Amino acid sequence: MALYLIYLFATPALVMLAARKWTWIDKVSPMAVLYVIGLLMANFTGWIHSPGLLDANNLIGNICIPLSIPLMLMSCSLSNWSTGKALKACISGFVAVIIVIVAGFFLFRSQSTPHEFAQISAVSVGIYTGGIPNMGAIAQGVGMDKTTYLYITSYDLIVTGLYLVFVICFGKPVFRHLLPSRLNPQASLPPSPTAKQPSCQAATASKTQPQPKIRAWITLPLALLIAVVSYLLSTLFSDAASTPMLILLLTTLSIGASFLPFVRQVNSQADQQQRQPLGFRVGLYFVYLFCFTIANACDVRQLDLTGSLNILWYILFIIFGSLILQILFARLLHLDGDTTLVTSVALINSPPFVPLVAALLDNRDLVVLGISIGLIGYLVGNYLGLATFFLLSL
Repeated sequence: MALYLIYLFATPALVMLAARKWTWIDKVSPMAVLYVIGLLMANFTGWIHSPGLLDANNLIGNICIPLSIPLMLMSCSLSNWSTGKALKACISGFVAVIIVIVAGFFLFRSQSTPHEFAQISAVSVGIYTGGIPNMGAIAQGVGMDKTTYLYITSYDLIVTGLYLVFVICFGKPVFRHLLPSRLNPQASLPPSPTAKQPSCQAATASKTQPQPKIRAWITLPLALLIAVVSYLLSTLFSDAASTPMLILLLTTLSIGASFLPFVRQVNSQADQQQRQPLGFRVGLYFVYLFCFTIANACDVRQLDLTGSLNILWYILFIIFGSLILQILFARLLHLDGDTTLVTSVALINSPPFVPLVAALLDNRDLVVLGISIGLIGYLVGNYLGLATFFLLSL
């Protein structure tokens, strides 16, 4: 156990340090390197898959995201967050998912009864606009049989895992190539002479009125406090509602904490030094650790691909079909590649994966946008799923 824990905690830190020395790791993405290491260890060694180690692995993975969200959200600049862009990304994402699910209903229903496949479609809407809590609620609401439910959860695990690998390895270059960059084209232009004077005055003012320096580590215990309080409050709700409430509480408390004067000063000090805030870097470590626990728990030899394969093809069609449609909508609505990618992951993989994508894109301001879209999905997923069921049952 001790050897495994050392391996689990040390490997992400070593890869992060190696990325500073070898630029190819940074270009490929430390997450991709960690994913490969974890998959190799999971499938070519037997010691990781003993029950005790798997339980420890899953526990650590479950703790990572509640710690990473406050650390990363408190490092965000909310002034860069556009409500209009978020609404366009959210609505276009929902529409893309529903269109593809309804189209797939007519393409893949031949091996099932229309009523049964309407149930599958309804549950799919719940998963890919909301998340697992919506999936369970809709499955119960439409009376889905346990065997079909098991097939959906198994195939969803396989396909969303493949999608996550695609995002980690190819998402950043593909989306930034297909869609306009998030960067303002005016940013590369030299500043005008009139624009230099205010900055000089600001610099002079900062020299004449020095601000007390706040230690960067002060945000770490605050993030831990937010995570503990959010978890304790989420346990007051039912099992189906606890996960959405945990994400909602983490997001709300972290955004509120980002306005505290000492937190804003820490972020300002980091910006002046042209480096990421310490909280964000620690949060990034937890995201990498979360990704690493996923890879270590993925034993492809145990996956059963037999059974109702039309459901597997249907889920593949939904995820990658909605992705293509979302890119087309993004071009029409002039959304950038980073926003589109984080929206897709928030809907397909759920909000806990948003920090992972923000780290991949090196754009911490996307954490707020992605988690907000995911939370909206949690709220409306049940309504959209049940409405789809009644429509397709006709």
